[in-house]
Amino acid sequence: MDTHKKIRVHISALSDGELSKNDLELALAALQTADGQHAWNVYHRIGDVLRAQATPELSDGFADRLAARLAAEPVPGKRAARTAVAQRAAVASNGAALGADAAGGESTDAKSVNKPKPAIASVS
Repeated sequence: MDTHKKIRVHISALSDGELSKNDLELALAALQTADGQHAWNVYHRIGDVLRAQATPELSDGFADRLAARLAAEPVPGKRAARTAVAQRAAVASNGAALGADAAGGESTDAKSVNKPKPAIASVS
């Protein structure tokens, strides 16, 4: 275990009241440094959160507003490209269906005659 990690383990044990007397001097020396003081504060905040009572109630409609904001977020990376391809395929497919003759089901659009329908890839 490297020295930095060992010092943090000692500070954590000290904050929990579980540090052995043999390691007390090392932990107290570490608390004199900026990093040691930061670790001490972090461990105490973690303990405060773990011991905290019930959380406050969220405002009415919070979940709905959060869901709407998440839905409005752009889809990152490869999923965005696959989604765009699937959307274009769906639009093309729907466009061909809209031009179909209601009686015979054949397309009246000359461009769509003998044209294969695009495959719609499933997005997982």
